[in-house]
Amino acid sequence: MALKRFVQSRASEYRLEKLIASRLVEGADRTAIDERIWNLFGEEWCVMFTDLAGFSRNVARYGIIHFLQTIYESQRLLIPIIDQHDGILLKTEGDSFLVLFRKADRGLVCAQEMQSVLREYNQSHAPEDQIHLCVGLGYGPMLKIGDLDVFGAEVNAASKLGEDTAGPGEIIVTESLRQALDPDLAAAIPLQKLDVQPPGASGAWLLPADLTTPDING
Repeated sequence: MALKRFVQSRASEYRLEKLIASRLVEGADRTAIDERIWNLFGEEWCVMFTDLAGFSRNVARYGIIHFLQTIYESQRLLIPIIDQHDGILLKTEGDSFLVLFRKADRGLVCAQEMQSVLREYNQSHAPEDQIHLCVGLGYGPMLKIGDLDVFGAEVNAASKLGEDTAGPGEIIVTESLRQALDPDLAAAIPLQKLDVQPPGASGAWLLPADLTTPDING
């Protein structure tokens, strides 16, 4: 099974590289090539980026072993939640996750439960051992290259929101994700409009840290 996944991902990467190379040829019909790329790799996904607040400062203060401990604990606590909500953990980079969901509802409810589990965990742990999560969510068309990576405007926006904009315990979603939510779920969640417009998105909405209790019916 692992070999099949490897071959599939490499085949997708190779096909994309060939099309990108053809795009660079003088006189190439870039519009037609772009259409082929989107036909091959274009899909709609909910994309989640996570980051741990204050992580770099804690590494400097408590050392590399504490870094490894925090990474281990965050994965132990959060990956089962991602699995339960049908998320695909595409990659981890240091203290960050890149996760895909087919539905916007699944992504948001998963993020809520992740924050709830960490709030409970933090109540029984010393400050230096607490885990504070920042989450950014986007939804829309993107290029998914096998199980290697995803590219698109909503990917960029979610990354910016999760890694640079959201604070500890917060969830920030793009306007496209908010519009993709089931109306009943959207009405039940008190999202607050922000005065920021992340690159690639038309707007952003905040679910504050004290309002991230999961909707069990989501």
